This record gives sequence, C-alpha cells and structure tokens, in this order.
Amino acid sequence: MSNIEDELIKRAQSADTEAFCLLAKGYERRIYLLAFHYCHNSQDAEDLSQEVWLKAFQALGSFRGESTFYTWLRKIMINCFLNHQRARRYSWRGQTTDIQLVAVDSIESDEGLASTSNSETTLHNRILAERVMRALSELTPPQRLIFLLKHHEGMTYEEIAKAVGCSTGTAKKSVFRAVAKLREHLDIDVQEPTTFRALQSKIGIGV
Repeated sequence: MSNIEDELIKRAQSADTEAFCLLAKGYERRIYLLAFHYCHNSQDAEDLSQEVWLKAFQALGSFRGESTFYTWLRKIMINCFLNHQRARRYSWRGQTTDIQLVAVDSIESDEGLASTSNSETTLHNRILAERVMRALSELTPPQRLIFLLKHHEGMTYEEIAKAVGCSTGTAKKSVFRAVAKLREHLDIDVQEPTTFRALQSKIGIGV
C-alpha cells in the first residue's frame, strides 16, 4: 500500500468523503469491468458497482490494513455479486452497443476517420468481445464469477473456494466449464497463457 493510499484511507475513515472518492477513483474501472462481465448489462453493472462502493464506504472503519485495500474491496465485491446472484438471475440482453470492455480506439480519430485497417481491427475486436460475452452468458452466475476470479483476478483455486464458499473441486470444474465454452465459441485454446493474454488485451478481460 502506497503512502498516498494509506493517507487517503485514514482520511476516509474520518468521514472525509472527498478522500474516499479519490481512493475509489483508482479502482472504479476494475470493479465496473468485473461487474459488467458478470451481469452483461451496462446499467446492471453500474448499479452493482455503486452497491460495492456504498458497502465499502459503510464498512471502511473495519479496514485494518491486514491485506491490501483492493483485496479487502474485492471481498466486498464478491459478496455483492453472490447476493445479487441469489436475488435475481442476470441474462444476456444482446446490448452490443453497451459493451465497454473493448480496449480499442474509436473508429473515428480526432482528425477524421481512422484508416480502413484500424476500422477492421476495431470491428473484429467488438465481434470478438460479443462472442466472449455470449460464451460467458451460457454459464451459471457462480461459474462466471469463479472464472473471472481465476482469469481476471489471478486468484488461486484455494482462494476462490474460500471466497465463494465452495470446494476447490467445484472451482476447478467451473473454470473448466468456462474454458470449454470459450473454446467452443472462439475456437482457440484459452488455457494457453500467451493466447489468453492476447485475448485479454483485445477485449478487456484483464486490466
């Protein structure tokens, strides 16, 4: 934890809302991306992200620095996801215009239309992102969450099992199921590290 972050936490714990907002700014995109991958809808992702930040603000006094701030925040996020999963079932709504995970430039540059090559790359990445989202939508919410924790957050199976409240065997099966779906939809071996990193950089699975 950096000295700046540590100072912001102390100020936020003293009811300094501006400090909390500055603290949240460093993680808001990461939380939103996870929420969006989880629920597949921009408005739901926004609502879910806001719930995470509200609960984090309310529970900030309990943070003791025994883990990194993000690890503590991620625990709150997982609990929010699980609570939402129990409350309702998110479904793929086909909102391709709302996919904000494609890490590409706009088709139009500041000086006008981008080159045909860039436009084709942008379109390809958007189509790829949609295919990934469709693949993940075929998983159950717990399977989807476990896959994101493994490949987005880099958590071990043991850490995932503890966080989600399942066995390590269940965690492994969920990731295997997700990988099978992605392979089916994308016809690539997403378990191969370099291939998965390339996929991450194109569609924003990672940060």
